Amino acid sequence: MRTASAPGTLLLLAACGPDARDTSGAEPASAHAAKAPARLPVPHGEGSAVTDDFNGDGHRDLVLNDLAKTQSHTDDAGIGIVYGSARGLVPGARQLLGPARHAARTRGELPAVFDAEASCDLDGDGFTDLVVSTDPPYDGRGRPPVPLQILFGSPAGLSGKAVKVAVPERARAGNDWPDRPVCGDFDGDEAGDLVVHASGGRLTYLRGPFSRAGAPSAAGAPLPAPGQLPTGPAADVNRDGYDDLVVREGGGGGGGDAASAVVLGGPDGPARTGVTLPAGLDVALGDFGGGEALDAAVGTMGGTAMRYDLPAPTRGALATPGSALDAGDFDGDGRDELVSSGTRLRIFPGRAAGPAATPVTVGPPAPGTTRVLAVGDFDGDGRADLAVRSYRSETQDTVAVYPGSEKGLVAAEPSVQFSTRAFLTD
Repeated sequence: MRTASAPGTLLLLAACGPDARDTSGAEPASAHAAKAPARLPVPHGEGSAVTDDFNGDGHRDLVLNDLAKTQSHTDDAGIGIVYGSARGLVPGARQLLGPARHAARTRGELPAVFDAEASCDLDGDGFTDLVVSTDPPYDGRGRPPVPLQILFGSPAGLSGKAVKVAVPERARAGNDWPDRPVCGDFDGDEAGDLVVHASGGRLTYLRGPFSRAGAPSAAGAPLPAPGQLPTGPAADVNRDGYDDLVVREGGGGGGGDAASAVVLGGPDGPARTGVTLPAGLDVALGDFGGGEALDAAVGTMGGTAMRYDLPAPTRGALATPGSALDAGDFDGDGRDELVSSGTRLRIFPGRAAGPAATPVTVGPPAPGTTRVLAVGDFDGDGRADLAVRSYRSETQDTVAVYPGSEKGLVAAEPSVQFSTRAFLTD
């Protein structure tokens, strides 16, 4: 793998409390500027196959939505990118992406909404691309415009103006918004594809590679699906060389239980329903039991239903609720740990018979509501790391990365810690 040099020093920024004289709870921008890590240039890469590597230097990067604000109830600043290095994330090597500088216009108007949705190398150049959701103008009549745009990766990271995802008319159905993008290689040709929502329980499947104008290489009629909402990340659950995805009927994300199913990829894309899963708030795919295929964890308010060896699973259960679930192999033993962050941040170590019943508690790095941002190998040691964010208010947060090790997530302190308020100085 070819890589370029990257900054080696990790600059840390601890979460700060509000100024006692500021009744709004927000720090003055001048006070914050002195505490933010100094800006560093984005390292230049030559392309890689690493996940979420927007500058192609061989090191994973972190995407951040809903950045901290100068004051409550003000507009969102945009999307934050923190770039990686051989030692992990470098908070100083950061980039702020906003609609004014990076969004494509629709009917002459810039979008107000600019949120990161999915990432993969859509044009096959070795640099990860970012799919962004926007709010183009729409009068409510007929089919709405496509809200999705692509920011392409490059040796300098995500740069230039986004382009709109071109969804051919034949690939659309009904008058729903074509949204909820999921990246994956669903047809096994090693090119990044996109699946998006279409009306009436159907999926729009856009084959990669994509052109730099945002057009897929092919797109047919919408595919029937066992639900309304395609959900990522995609994974090859049955090890057949084709990525698969979960499709939910609705709900989730605080919207109540919903049934879901695994839709299997193949030469024609995600066209076969593999297994129906129990109703729940969230679904995580991973190798929890060490079987031949991947497993599914379905979180509900009463516990977590386990389905081992998809797509013809055996049953199991954990007596713990899971309204927000993730998976990652933190100790490098080949089995994924189950992460639950619905009420508390808990890690259930992977075992041959499924996740352990007794969790390991990690963090949180600061007071507030803690949620998982990403599970992935940020320091390149072959083990997953856990990136979390604790929200104290709209103006106060802490992002922390807990590194994986031979013993799992055992670090008392995160290896990287900063606040997204750093982006307010950019």
